[in-house]
Amino acid sequence: MFIADRVVPRADRAESGTRRRVLTLISQDGPITAAQLADAVGLTAAGVRRHLDLLVEEGAVEEREHVLTGARKRGRPARAYVLTEVGHKALRGDYDELATSVLRFLRDHQGEDAVAAFARDRARDLAARIAPAVKKVGDDPEARSQALAQALQDEGYAASSRPVGKGTPLAGVQLCQGHCPVQHVAAEFPQFCEAEAEVFSELLGAHVQRLASLAHGDHVCTTFIPIQQLAQSPEKRRDPR
Repeated sequence: MFIADRVVPRADRAESGTRRRVLTLISQDGPITAAQLADAVGLTAAGVRRHLDLLVEEGAVEEREHVLTGARKRGRPARAYVLTEVGHKALRGDYDELATSVLRFLRDHQGEDAVAAFARDRARDLAARIAPAVKKVGDDPEARSQALAQALQDEGYAASSRPVGKGTPLAGVQLCQGHCPVQHVAAEFPQFCEAEAEVFSELLGAHVQRLASLAHGDHVCTTFIPIQQLAQSPEKRRDPR
C-alpha cells in the first residue's frame, strides 16, 4: 500500500491523493520548499505543511537546508524537503528482494559478466522505448536533453532537467531522477547504473557523467550532460539497440 494511504487511515480519498502528489513532487524535484510545493499542487502554505508534517512523522520525507537562487540567494538557507529511504520504498514495487535474490543467483552461477549483460539488455530496452521521443526534437542539444528527461518521466523515473553553466565552456544540462525503479537492486549491482549512463551517452552522442546516485545514498540521481560536446558531435549519436 502506498505510504500516503497509511499515514492517516481516516483521511478521505482526496486527502490521500493530494499527499501522494506531494510525495511524488518531492521525489521529482527535491530539495523543494513548502512554498514551491504549495504552488505546484494549488494549496495554501498551511495546507501543504499539514501534508508535509504527516509525511515527516511517517518518516517518508525529511527537511534539509537548501540555498535558493535569485532574490534569496544571499539570504538564509530555506528549509526544503527530500525523500528518505522510507519514501523511496513507498514509490518502489514490492519485488526488490526477489529481484536481488535472482541477480545474486545469476552472479553466483554465471558470474559478474552475466549480471552486466542483463543490465545492458534492460537498459537497451528502455533506450528503445524512449529513443523516438529524443530523436523527434532534432539536433538541438538542450532540446534533446529535455526530451530525454520527459521520456524518463513518462517511464516513471520522476526525471527533470535544468541548464547549468550557461555561457561557459562547461555549459550543460543537469538531469535529475528523483525515483529509480531499480534503486534497491542497483545498490548491490552498480552494473545497472553503468548501463543506464551508457545508453544515455549513446542516445545523446556525448559522454555523460553520473554525479550522484540514489543507489549510493544520495537523494536523487544526477547526471551531467555536456551541451557543447553534443552540439559539436551530432554524428556520433547512434541507435542504442
